[in-house]
Amino acid sequence: MLYFLIKAAISGVLVALISEVARRAPGWGGLLASLPLTSILAMLWLWRDSGDPERVAALAISTFWFFLPSIPFFLVLPWLLRHGLQFWPAISAGVVGTLVLYALTFWAAPRLGIPL
Repeated sequence: MLYFLIKAAISGVLVALISEVARRAPGWGGLLASLPLTSILAMLWLWRDSGDPERVAALAISTFWFFLPSIPFFLVLPWLLRHGLQFWPAISAGVVGTLVLYALTFWAAPRLGIPL
């Protein structure tokens, strides 16, 4: 349980740090947020927990395939906000759209021979 709390604390501090940087300098916050820090942390924790290179490799490739359907979110959200939609409806629409694209990815990937 202590190990889980340490992992959660480190991951939470990272997110809080990025949001503080973004509040002061959105460009730098965007740079930090775009880094695959969460994925790297997940891979580090998985490696520490399992020591299994195949599991880490599978996580990395799955992350790549699920990154692709998330890209439109980062284009749609600012477009909606700049065209007058309020924050909560805009982010909700972005999340729903991303979930639809994730569902399509889950459906299409096996048919295309892509293991997830």
